[in-house]
Amino acid sequence: MLAALRAFRMIAGLLCLLGMLLAGCASGPVTNPLTAVASSRTGCPPPSPDAPGAAESHLPVRSLCALPPEVTTLYREIQNGGPFDYPKDGSVFENAEGRLPERARGYYHEYTVPTPGAHTRGARRLVTGGDNELYYTGNHYATFVVVDPRAGADGRGSGGLRNRQAIPDPTGRHR
Repeated sequence: MLAALRAFRMIAGLLCLLGMLLAGCASGPVTNPLTAVASSRTGCPPPSPDAPGAAESHLPVRSLCALPPEVTTLYREIQNGGPFDYPKDGSVFENAEGRLPERARGYYHEYTVPTPGAHTRGARRLVTGGDNELYYTGNHYATFVVVDPRAGADGRGSGGLRNRQAIPDPTGRHR
């Protein structure tokens, strides 16, 4: 019995040590994948709690420059009306999960944030709202953050989304 207890303690200790070694490989605290890039960037201004969509959604707010760089690139493409890499970009986002404030159909539109190395659309999306809201999900709609685009990746103001009625969708129809 005593030998079994010693063996159990040794195995538990080894597993604990292995866990600490694996956790130590991250060299720092474990971070949320939505904000992991933010901690490595310098000069990124803090987001405004007054970003469009923040008050009503009660979601965390992130600066545009604190998100993966592909988000900034896509945001600029949205501002310029495209071109977009994926046929579904600009399509109506149904908000079926109910994670964003409830709005009429057609209020939200989604765009694919490219994932380096992925051979599919991946899980990252930007969702725009009719009142200049901008939301990011890095996990295919499981969670969102409000994006404050007022400070872009270059540290200058990026402005808001253009009038959405003026941006044609990829099928040539106007929203």
